[in-house]
Amino acid sequence: MKTVSSLLDDHWYARYKRISKLNIRSSIYDVTNRCNLRCKGCFFFSSGEHEAAKEEMDITRWEAFVDKEKARGVNLAILIGGEPTLCMDRVEAFYMRLPTFCATNGLIKVPRDRFPDMMLGISLWGDEADEKVLRGKDAFSISSENYAGDPHAYYLYTITPKQLGKTERIINKIRNAGLKVHMQLLSNDEGVDGFHWQSEELAQIRCEMDDVLDRYPDTVISSKYYHEIITTGKMLGRPFGWMECPSVTDPLDMRDPKPRRLTNFIRWASDLNTMHRCCTSETRDCSTCKDGAAHMSWVMVNKRAHMQSTRDLQNWIEIYEMFAKLYQFIPW
Repeated sequence: MKTVSSLLDDHWYARYKRISKLNIRSSIYDVTNRCNLRCKGCFFFSSGEHEAAKEEMDITRWEAFVDKEKARGVNLAILIGGEPTLCMDRVEAFYMRLPTFCATNGLIKVPRDRFPDMMLGISLWGDEADEKVLRGKDAFSISSENYAGDPHAYYLYTITPKQLGKTERIINKIRNAGLKVHMQLLSNDEGVDGFHWQSEELAQIRCEMDDVLDRYPDTVISSKYYHEIITTGKMLGRPFGWMECPSVTDPLDMRDPKPRRLTNFIRWASDLNTMHRCCTSETRDCSTCKDGAAHMSWVMVNKRAHMQSTRDLQNWIEIYEMFAKLYQFIPW
């Protein structure tokens, strides 16, 4: 019988023991329906989720809601929107009660005297040209000035097909700003011309992602196994899709049989009552979803499947470590 201890040497077993104690229980929260950008391909607006529920405006109800989420067992609140920094009081309601991660476009600087150690994931959609097409402005020039050298912030670099051959330049810019970076791929939810992935492009970008990880190990938070999964859409020969995704809202999950999934995961709308289908949107085609967190979670909930060999289990550990670093459960 294969066991964790039989597959790992002392070094890898120590790494496994460190993450095995974390017991991460996350849920996702739409802090607001509003944003100070309108990005082409943003699943929140392209799916109409910004109109699915009316925002709760009473901060005391937000505070009571977060208390209930904590009692429900949530130990990681992932704040999205809209743009969460438009509503700092709501962000604070989470931060004062739960380990909190805030996804932001970085245009508004989070006051560190108020949120000294809250982890921020700053969105970056390609280079300056891509950002102007997809987001209407070069957001990096503003966000990098706001957060240069911040030890509790990193860039979530959403790579587009137009970034082939250009990724190292972006990684260099982020390194020069004194920040870390994690990579994922554009899902192109609004079908913008020129931003659809082709199979040969996915193979090329996987090589580039592997290369920048090798060249910039102190800047890039990633793993080659993760690159393989998000570029191929497969894990251990299994294709990603609706019947595999672990990030479906629990009370709405009617799949039969249910796959291995995140425990008690819910994505809440900003009325604190409405639930969304999954970590992205009901209109996204799961077979083409390239969401990085969903694919990381897919690996994480399938530990037993990764106990066929030492390399498989090491891959699983690396993915879990990556997730834990990005959400500040273990240090960089």
